[in-house]
Amino acid sequence: MKKIGVLAFQGGVIEHVKKIEELGHIPVLVKKNEDLEGIDGLILPGGESTTIGKFLIETGLKDKILSLAEQGMPMWGTCAGAILLSKSIKNQGSGVLPLLDIVIERNAYGSQIDSFRKEVFVPRFNKTTECVFIRAPKIVDVGSNVEVLAQLDTPIAVLQGTILATTFHPELTSQNYWHSFFVENMIK
Repeated sequence: MKKIGVLAFQGGVIEHVKKIEELGHIPVLVKKNEDLEGIDGLILPGGESTTIGKFLIETGLKDKILSLAEQGMPMWGTCAGAILLSKSIKNQGSGVLPLLDIVIERNAYGSQIDSFRKEVFVPRFNKTTECVFIRAPKIVDVGSNVEVLAQLDTPIAVLQGTILATTFHPELTSQNYWHSFFVENMIK
């Protein structure tokens, strides 16, 4: 059984926890540095990226998470988590945890009222997955070492080494493909 940390400041925390439990693994709510000890991977859920970023800095988690990433810990950012992991936020600088060689644009699909669901084929899974976009960011550029796992008009899921990012919310669907990919394939 693997221990999967879920950054627990805001966003789809409970939904990610349920997905981890469905896969038979142990979720760990991460709110302080001590919570990171002994975990095998970390999920940075959606929410409001600026607020989450401030919490990461104020709690000291930012430096610890960056250190764990340097040591190869798998991490996955969904929606706001993807923004936090991006090396560049269009017209705004970089994410708080700039580990992923992407340029991302916040709220690129519009406001809350413009949220939508879309079925998207993912070649790596050889399956169509449901994607939920809520005030979603858009990946507008990827580095040469970033693998695009799924896309609409632009990439919506990318992988660079041990860092995964999705601009949508897989935790809000009945499917478990993305959580399974993260836990079973990325975490050794």
